[in-house]
Amino acid sequence: MGPMKKASGSLLLLLTALIWGTAFVAQRFGMNFMGPFTFQSVRTLLGCLALLPVLLLRRKKQGADFRMPSLRATFACGLPLALASTLQQIGLTTVPAGKAGFITALYVVLVPVLGIFLGRKTNARTWIGVGLAVAGLYLLSGVGSLSIASGEVLVILCAILYSLQILAIDHFAPSCDGVALSLCQFLVAGLLPLPFALFLEHPQLSQLWAGRWALFYTGVFSCAIAYTLQIIGQKRTPPTLASLIMSLESVFSAVFGALLLGEIMSGRELIGSALMLCAVLLSQIGAGEKG
Repeated sequence: MGPMKKASGSLLLLLTALIWGTAFVAQRFGMNFMGPFTFQSVRTLLGCLALLPVLLLRRKKQGADFRMPSLRATFACGLPLALASTLQQIGLTTVPAGKAGFITALYVVLVPVLGIFLGRKTNARTWIGVGLAVAGLYLLSGVGSLSIASGEVLVILCAILYSLQILAIDHFAPSCDGVALSLCQFLVAGLLPLPFALFLEHPQLSQLWAGRWALFYTGVFSCAIAYTLQIIGQKRTPPTLASLIMSLESVFSAVFGALLLGEIMSGRELIGSALMLCAVLLSQIGAGEKG
C-alpha cells in the first residue's frame, strides 16, 4: 500500500474522530427530549436510510464486483456496535460528554490487548498503557473510593464492546463493500433497541421533532458518514494506528463539551483525562511502523 493511500486513511479517521467527538455533545443534548433507547434506535436507523442511496449507486457502478457482507460479518460488526452505542447513550444521561469521551477512549488500549486472543503480539508499552488508563479512570471517575458510578460503568462496557467492533471490522472489511457493511451494521444497531424504546419509553412524534437536529447530526454525520469513513480508513490503516487516531474523539468531546454545554472538569478529572490520553499514546507508539 502506497504512502499516499495510507495518509488518506489517516485523514479519514481523523475526520471520523472529529465527528464522533462533537456527536457526544449532540447525544447529551438529545436526552432533553427523549429516552436513550429511542434516541439510539432512531438516529441509527436514520443513518441506515442515509446510506441506502449511496449503497445503490455503488452497487450499480461496481456491478459484478460489488460484494455484500455475509450474515456473519453483519452480526459480528453490528451486535457489538448495537450494545456499545446503546450503553453509551444510557450512560450519557448521567455522565458529561467530555468525561464519557475519555472513558470511551479505553477501547484504544483494549484493541491490542484483545488482539492477543487473535494471535497478535503486544509489547510492554501496551501494558504500561493499561496501568495508566486504570489510574486515569480512577481519577476521572471523580469519587473518593474505589467505587465507580453506574453511568461510568456503562461507558466502560461500551469501550470494551467498541474494541470488539474495531477488531471485527478489521477482519471483515477487506472481504466486502465498506458502505454495505456500514449500512448492515446500522440496521442491527437500530433494530435491537427498538422494542425497548417502544415498550419502555413510548416515544412521541413531538419528542422526535423537538430533538430533530441532534438526531440528524448523530444519525447522518456520526453514523452514516463517520462509521463509513471508519471502515474505509481502516482498510488503509493498521488497526492499532487506526484506534490511536480515532481516540482523539475524547479530546474533541472535552473541548466541545466545554464550549457548547459549559462542562468544566475538576483538577482531579483533568489529571485523570491526561493520564488516559498518555495511556492511549504510549500504547500505540510505533504501532503504525508496519502494516
